[in-house]
Amino acid sequence: MKEYLLGIDIGTSACKVAAFRFDGTVVASASAEYPVFYPKEGWAEQNPEDWWMGVCRSVKQIIASGDINADEIAGIGVAGQSWSAVAMDANGKVLTNNPSWMDFRAQSICDRLNRIIGADTIFKAAGNSLQPSYTTTKILWYQENLPEVFEQIDTILQCNSFIVQRLTGQKTMDISQGYGLHCFNLRTGKWDDRMCDKMGIPRSFLPEISECCEVVGTVTPEAAALTSLSAGIPVVAGGLDAACATLGAGVVEPGETQEQGGQAGGMSICLDTFYADPRLILGYHAVPGKWLLQGGTTGGSGTMRWFEHEFAGYERSIAEETRVSSLIQLNQIAAEVPAGSEGLVFLPYMSGERSPIWDPLAKGVFYGVDFAKTKGHFVRAVMEGVAFSLRHNLDIAGSCGAHVDELRAVGGAANSLLWTQIKADVTGKPIKVPASDIATTLGAAILAGVGVGVYSDCETAAAKTIHVTRTHQPNPENRNIYEQSYRIYLELYEQLKETMKKQGDEQNG
Repeated sequence: MKEYLLGIDIGTSACKVAAFRFDGTVVASASAEYPVFYPKEGWAEQNPEDWWMGVCRSVKQIIASGDINADEIAGIGVAGQSWSAVAMDANGKVLTNNPSWMDFRAQSICDRLNRIIGADTIFKAAGNSLQPSYTTTKILWYQENLPEVFEQIDTILQCNSFIVQRLTGQKTMDISQGYGLHCFNLRTGKWDDRMCDKMGIPRSFLPEISECCEVVGTVTPEAAALTSLSAGIPVVAGGLDAACATLGAGVVEPGETQEQGGQAGGMSICLDTFYADPRLILGYHAVPGKWLLQGGTTGGSGTMRWFEHEFAGYERSIAEETRVSSLIQLNQIAAEVPAGSEGLVFLPYMSGERSPIWDPLAKGVFYGVDFAKTKGHFVRAVMEGVAFSLRHNLDIAGSCGAHVDELRAVGGAANSLLWTQIKADVTGKPIKVPASDIATTLGAAILAGVGVGVYSDCETAAAKTIHVTRTHQPNPENRNIYEQSYRIYLELYEQLKETMKKQGDEQNG
């Protein structure tokens, strides 16, 4: 008897795998970390085979735990990080490391295409501005810098579709990841052959488009041997991690909004009509017939992970004795600092920045340092800086007419009551928190459930599986304090961007 759905999330720093009952209850879960490589300034890449090995280890762990039987899994869905360009040959071999969403090596190609084709022309055709972090220019970077790789490419896959290929042998492309290529028409959901020619991207590289909940294959005997899954389990196309997280947070109706607290930050507003703005990101939702107007930032919970790694040696040293993790200790000292961090402001541009400034040369900045500042000030300033980046995107969306009443928080950062409250205070929006750690894997599992007929549609599935665990209301007093800090946040970038550009140009030769 089929009782479970399996969700897989290929994140930036780790993969997560979870098995769910049909009511959304987690039965078993596991994760596996893998590296990000930074070989040059502005580069960030991963080996897709590391993703696959992480999936194999995690699924094996779940099956070995004895909590579920592989034969009882009804379907599998896979979520994946954005804007991959996994170069595959005809035999399914990965030809080179994948430049991640944090990679800006193709800036000069963007500049050239925006000049030759026209930035307005590209935006009108694709619904998104051309930026180096997107898939489009990564493919062209292969052509110009790795011609021996480019000549062997049979297919370009996205992160989740690579895992689907390893599970099923099928090379696919889901509709929610299409926005990463500027030869994808966001009005029709189809490839635009004319833009393929203009951009110089071979149409043969691009798989046909599938709905996120469409079954595209079944687990092969080879994949079953590597993962302990049963051969024949249906696998759906899956989707963008932000789209799956948005679904897993219960955002399925127009105007509902997800706030992302994973490695990256940002927001996703559900729309039922096409609307594009070059400062933001537009893509298809994992829910059929819906779009997501997104803000995607490089500074999410990854900023706190960086700070903990570099500056929390003492907290780690006493964690075992106190039985309090280093991250919780950092939260505790940040909570002792007043809202606004007494003038300390942080720009969370730790790997350039995406929306709404689209500046690959932007850098992280602490402003307002003096002898009165403690470690707690710096921790709180990091949290507040990420909240300011969220508000910046929401403000731009609001100026475009996208109205947001409340946010639903997902990702590791949503586990911090302090950080979530800061975001509510900074944005002035109530924030509801469902089971935040599982939103992305749950969204992927819901897609599998819809695909195999467990649920009639995504809306019905969300109502059955998603429950809010707590709500944060904005504190008006803190909101007033943050107005001044937010103004400084915006001014700092405007005043420093030319300096950042000059330094970046010098470092890049």
